[in-house]
Amino acid sequence: MPSSANEINDRFLIKLSGEAFGTHDQSIDAAALDLVGSELLLAWRERPRFAVVVGGGNFYRGRSANFAAIDRVHADYVGMLATVMNGIILQQWIEAQGLASEVLSAFPVGSMCKSYNPAEANALLDSGSIVILAGGTGCPFFSTDTTASLRALEIGAKTLIKATRVDGVFDRDPEKDHAAVKFDVLDFDTVVAKRLGVMDATAFALCRDNGLAIRVLNIRVAGNLRRAVCGEEIGTLVTGRSVNHD
Repeated sequence: MPSSANEINDRFLIKLSGEAFGTHDQSIDAAALDLVGSELLLAWRERPRFAVVVGGGNFYRGRSANFAAIDRVHADYVGMLATVMNGIILQQWIEAQGLASEVLSAFPVGSMCKSYNPAEANALLDSGSIVILAGGTGCPFFSTDTTASLRALEIGAKTLIKATRVDGVFDRDPEKDHAAVKFDVLDFDTVVAKRLGVMDATAFALCRDNGLAIRVLNIRVAGNLRRAVCGEEIGTLVTGRSVNHD
């Protein structure tokens, strides 16, 4: 476990969607991988204690699978395997830059990577490794957003940074409506009242009930991750503090 309160306060959990690595047409895009990896390295140089939860939607998205022969449970299992693939690919990219990285999976995958437990993750974070958390929660019906919330709490993270392809949280989908208005700061109650899609309900409830701040930002803007871990007001911050939007 971390040895001091200051170390805990310096910890972050970064959630990357599978789409950050590629698309269904091109599961791993080299340029996208370079962009994501470079952003992580910039952040690591400023705050070398963070873990990364990876999604798997570029390979397979369990909850939206259209194969009649595959039930939801097994579809989710396939999705969890997809996150392990992304984790290993990201680990190899990071290690090619000369940095230490470790993939920890929520379920055993033989010799490919170690199994996750909080003590192991914290020890690796203390050593300066970039820790990649794969395999979701290890159980079906839970999203990787829920995984990110859970793992952030387990490692004592200060903030959960949700890296997306938009600049923060908006009053409506900015990719469909260019008149959408971005929020700089929100409180948990306002997110619920306005039905803003920050995360799925389970993931969001974990953050709200435990006072874990969420920062939503655009991973595609160079330097955004570094600025976020350094405390700059990037994207949208969701916090337990009451915010007036009148």
